[in-house]
Amino acid sequence: MKKELCIRAFRSACQAQGACGMTLHSDRGSQFTSSSFRKVLAQYGAVQSMSGTGHCYDNARMESFFATLKKEKLYRIRTERMPMAQVKSIVFRYIMTYYNRRRIYTANPGGLPPATYRQAARGLAA
Repeated sequence: MKKELCIRAFRSACQAQGACGMTLHSDRGSQFTSSSFRKVLAQYGAVQSMSGTGHCYDNARMESFFATLKKEKLYRIRTERMPMAQVKSIVFRYIMTYYNRRRIYTANPGGLPPATYRQAARGLAA
């Protein structure tokens, strides 16, 4: 994985959501520890959270998400035989249409999907 890909993905997510001042959970990969990536985080007021070596629980929410993505989607299809663009499309659609908008999320009150919960939370703050 290249740092440029992570930088583009982070910027794209921030611009799409109008987000700033968040906590970004990542592992200790060189792309996430690069000075270029950390400068972009600072531009958006993001605080980076990385688990220590051998301490996977520091990043438990993301580990849980990736486990869910793999179990519910990726392990059910033969991704090794697909072009990368097709796998990216599958992952994007899973996250943006199913996980964020329809899937029951037990950590949120009422089991609301993440996008619905964020929308409701914004309505309460207004």
